[in-house]
Amino acid sequence: MEVIANELQTVEVNSSILFQTALSSNNPSIIWRAGSGLVTLRGIGPQLRARFRVAYHANVAISTGETVAPVEIAIRINGEGVASSRTMSTPAAAEEFNSVSASTLIDVPAGCCTQITLANIGTTSIDA
Repeated sequence: MEVIANELQTVEVNSSILFQTALSSNNPSIIWRAGSGLVTLRGIGPQLRARFRVAYHANVAISTGETVAPVEIAIRINGEGVASSRTMSTPAAAEEFNSVSASTLIDVPAGCCTQITLANIGTTSIDA
């Protein structure tokens, strides 16, 4: 499944990027609703765990009126940041967009669920 956020949005510190639409694979292991930043991964099937590759690519900038600071985003699993998915970009000025991307593998034990988000973990609001 590919969730997409094409509309420009301001993301406050410690908030998640909201996704408007998805290209669905009709996989019952992935649950998401339009307008949400939360995706649920389910460990279903005969294996002991389900493995998901979670990746993102984002165009990000410091919001208008904010002080120049690093723009930092990361995947969060059940609210906790995944260090290997953290990206940082420092634009020269507000409204100057840069591209960032990362990916990580997430294992979900059979019978369990994991919730993931893509969050602004920096110190200033951003546009994404």
